[in-house]
Amino acid sequence: MKAARAKTPRRPALKKPPAPGPKDPVGVYCRVRPLSRQDQECCIEVINETTVQIHPPDGYRVFRNGEYRETQYSFKEVFGTLVVQKDVFDVVAKPLVEDLIRGKNGLLFTYGVTGSGKTHTMTGSPGDGGLLPRCLDMIFNSIGPFQAKRFVFKLDDKNGVDVQCEVDALLERQKRDAMPVPKTPSGNRRQIDPEFADMINVQDHCKVDEVDEDNVYSVFVSYIEIYNNYIYDLLEEAPFEQIKPKWNNCNTPVRNGDFIPPQSKILREDQNHNMYVTGCTEVEVKSTEEAFEVFWKGQKKRRIANTQLNRESSRSHSVFIIKLAQAPLDADGDNVLQEKEQITLSQLSLVDLAGSERTNRTKAEGNRLREAGNINQSLMTLRTCIEVLRENQMYGTNKMVPYRDSKLTHLFKNYFDGEGKVRMIVCVNPKAEDYEESLQVMRFAEMTQEVEVARPVDRPLCGLTPGRRFRNQAFREELARKLEMRGGPINGETEEQSASEIFLQNFPPLPSCELLDANDDQTLPKLIEILEKRHKLRQMLSDEFAKNVLAFKTTLQEFDSSVTSKENYIQGKLSEKEKTIAGQKMELERLEKKIKTLEYKIEILEKTATIYEEDKRNLQQELESKSQKLQRQASDKRRLEARLQGMVAETTMKWEKECERRVAAKQLEMQNKLWVKDEKLKQLKAIVTEPKNEKPERPSRERDREKPVQRSVSPSPVPNAPPVRLRHRRSRSAGERWVDHKPPSNLPTDTVMQPHVPHAITVAAASEKALAKCDKYMLTHQELASDGEIETKLIKGDVFKTRGGGQAVQFTEIETLKQESPTGRKRRSSPSNADPLEDAADSEWTDVETRCSVAVEMRAGSALGPGYQHHAQPKRRKP
Repeated sequence: MKAARAKTPRRPALKKPPAPGPKDPVGVYCRVRPLSRQDQECCIEVINETTVQIHPPDGYRVFRNGEYRETQYSFKEVFGTLVVQKDVFDVVAKPLVEDLIRGKNGLLFTYGVTGSGKTHTMTGSPGDGGLLPRCLDMIFNSIGPFQAKRFVFKLDDKNGVDVQCEVDALLERQKRDAMPVPKTPSGNRRQIDPEFADMINVQDHCKVDEVDEDNVYSVFVSYIEIYNNYIYDLLEEAPFEQIKPKWNNCNTPVRNGDFIPPQSKILREDQNHNMYVTGCTEVEVKSTEEAFEVFWKGQKKRRIANTQLNRESSRSHSVFIIKLAQAPLDADGDNVLQEKEQITLSQLSLVDLAGSERTNRTKAEGNRLREAGNINQSLMTLRTCIEVLRENQMYGTNKMVPYRDSKLTHLFKNYFDGEGKVRMIVCVNPKAEDYEESLQVMRFAEMTQEVEVARPVDRPLCGLTPGRRFRNQAFREELARKLEMRGGPINGETEEQSASEIFLQNFPPLPSCELLDANDDQTLPKLIEILEKRHKLRQMLSDEFAKNVLAFKTTLQEFDSSVTSKENYIQGKLSEKEKTIAGQKMELERLEKKIKTLEYKIEILEKTATIYEEDKRNLQQELESKSQKLQRQASDKRRLEARLQGMVAETTMKWEKECERRVAAKQLEMQNKLWVKDEKLKQLKAIVTEPKNEKPERPSRERDREKPVQRSVSPSPVPNAPPVRLRHRRSRSAGERWVDHKPPSNLPTDTVMQPHVPHAITVAAASEKALAKCDKYMLTHQELASDGEIETKLIKGDVFKTRGGGQAVQFTEIETLKQESPTGRKRRSSPSNADPLEDAADSEWTDVETRCSVAVEMRAGSALGPGYQHHAQPKRRKP
């Protein structure tokens, strides 16, 4: 025989996605905390029952666009500063408790910045209990008379529940009573802890109206916290202190005597794909006091710390889970139905989230800084999951929701997938210091309201006759009353007796039947008398019993007839109701089809609108980019035009000045040439016209110096030129304030002409004070010329004020003063045998030539003589 081939194990069937049914949006409520001081600035204002308005404080009024904006946010309901805890409970938590008793799950969590009142809203304060104690009180007020005995329901380790018979439950109770460890005492047998007695002393006695009386209930509570993204059990019996490292300071492992930190718990998924915490302590409680005592025991272990913003700041997310197990009674209404399929397990999770905070405000460091980082990271993951859910629902995408990025979101992912109702209370502090954090909280709350969660379905009916518990109880009470009337058990005795025993108890007792001797004539007569009495009594009882039987039969017949008539009446009513229900079902089907058609049309219109909005946004972005590009091009064009205009103006001015300078230089050069030619012609004419017999006498230099040279009155070389004024050129600096900078290294020149500027401040070195008082500047500079003479240059400029508060000098022109010696010029010598007349003429010609060559270097009309020059031309620049 061939070996059997191993088969691949079958994969477990995946959970089918729920059919698309009705959905409800996440209920988001807002609660505004009152200010701690009356003089604090407020930035949040309640407009009406559903709207709040947030505005920036006085020091934060300017936004990026320079506007002052007030933003309004809408919620399902807004609770102002004067709203009490009962009003918050009636609106938010009471519907969740009603759903819990009807077998549906619920999630309620508080969200907000640190110090906004989240823990106060959830737990409350002495004399004013919060949502958690009020939920417990409402649960036990509703199911109080219908609770099962302890250990009838038993939770397993896989997030399920089993039901036990009375015998197994009794054994469990006896085993628990025999354990040496302290057990959780019942709230009815001990005094309430005064530390939290005022919190659970709720006088409202709120309860659910419609509770299934044919079911039995048991409540289990557990308390966990999520600290640094690790889950810890607050009800664990192990010593619970601040977390210490598993290694000592000397890098050695801990020993038996050292403290071992509590182990973190693991999240798992049950067979219904619901998340639960493995190994978590779940305590069965029977009263509000006992449940709150368990909560208070875990609350003392919760991690809190003192920060700059909150004296008792929660450093972890706390989750208080209330599980309600319920199962129907059997057909007799006595015992719990032993079928696991009929057990319903629902849970209500009350979550107190740690507040988001900024480290620059809390001044956190070390462990507090690490805690704040983990808190903010988990809240950011929650926000990311909400954003992805909203995007998937609004735009029809199928993005993966990152639940596993944080233990908080991974634990409650079933609620967002449609396993129960979700409610969120946004707690805000209206003080101005929390404006930016409150603004982020408001935006997150507004986005959360757009997420829809599938509505949980109702649990199926068990199919047994309703009202069987009270009918069985009424039967027992009636039976006890009848027995009491017959002389049976009184005062509610529970021992059951047979009908024969009850019947025999009504007869007189028999006397002793023992015959002492043969002559005893008293025992038998007494016995006969007693038996006759018992016979008569028996006959009377038989007659009465027959009468009672007849009366009971008559009563039963009357009851049967009334029941039959009532059943006929009820059947008629039921048929009418069934017809009405059938008509309503048909109408509902028609309306559902119409709703589906309309929803399909709405979905198509929403997708079309989304496409159009996307196109509109793209076009607006493209238009904005185009307009910005055009604006940049226009601004670049304007800058380029301004730059080109400046360059053109500068170049035009530069070339105009250059042209003027060249024209002036050319005119001066031509005038000098014409004047020189004219003078030479005049001198030649004078020499030619002189008589030959007269010997020309050459004037000496002394005569020339004493007597100015007589120049012929000839027309100006430039036609129609104005007459030249015979005076030296005055400086253009007259009438202005000057700084005369004469370095101490300059040598004095013994010349007739000396540079002189009136109203000048003479300095030996550049002085900032002197420059501040004047608007002109002149520097006297001396250097040695090529012929060995001293050449003096006067460098002039304008004084300008700079942006930094100083002064700057811009040089504009240079004047040159040059001194020459007349003895250095060469003369033409004549031979010794030359004719005196020829020598005289030659010497005269040489003198004229010398003087003409000197005159070339002088301006027209100058009377300074051949030894001096005064050039006032500006320094020539390269074009």
